[in-house]
Amino acid sequence: MGHISQKTFKFLKDLAANNEREWFKENKGRYEAARAEFTEYVTELISEIAKFDPDIAGLEAKKCIFRIYKDTRFSKDKTPYKLNLGAHLVAKNEKPHDRAGYYIQIQPGNCFLAGGAYMPPGPWIKAIRQEIDYNAADFKKILKSASFKKYFGEMEGEQLKTAPRGYPKDHPEIELLRYKSFLAVHQLTEKQVLADDFVKHSIKVFKALQPFDQFLNDALN
Repeated sequence: MGHISQKTFKFLKDLAANNEREWFKENKGRYEAARAEFTEYVTELISEIAKFDPDIAGLEAKKCIFRIYKDTRFSKDKTPYKLNLGAHLVAKNEKPHDRAGYYIQIQPGNCFLAGGAYMPPGPWIKAIRQEIDYNAADFKKILKSASFKKYFGEMEGEQLKTAPRGYPKDHPEIELLRYKSFLAVHQLTEKQVLADDFVKHSIKVFKALQPFDQFLNDALN
């Protein structure tokens, strides 16, 4: 069973204190061990999520996991490495930014499971708003469901200060229509990540997330 160990957290904590190429080169073996552990966890997630979301079936964990190497070309922060292990599971042949999926981040002090649409491109956000306009009751039912409330609380995301183009300011669903991102985030403690039942917990969270993701993706259909 996929399991995240204290060794992985120790590596990430040490990386945060020594974010430089020479140190990373000397500790490459520790990184590879942490990545292998994370890959095993993600592989099991894919297998279990596919049971309630067939779109995820057949994904390869290594293709869903983000590189730890940063692109610093356009950043003031020139440290070369990310301080987390992360993955995004979305349907095959879909770009991660163009479809809602299942996001995992393991980082000391900032671990979470999440999903939804982060700053979706123009055609997608237009489709989401149209779907909310037509089917707000269905969307609100998802947001108010016991499972969504239990693991995510409220939907998160930046909002416009006024009504989006094409919608009146007094639209009955204006609060939902003003969102620029539609996010569900489940924060994790280090203790939860290190627990033997972390895979089972992750599956429960993502099963509660699936209807939310489905609504956002169905807007494109």
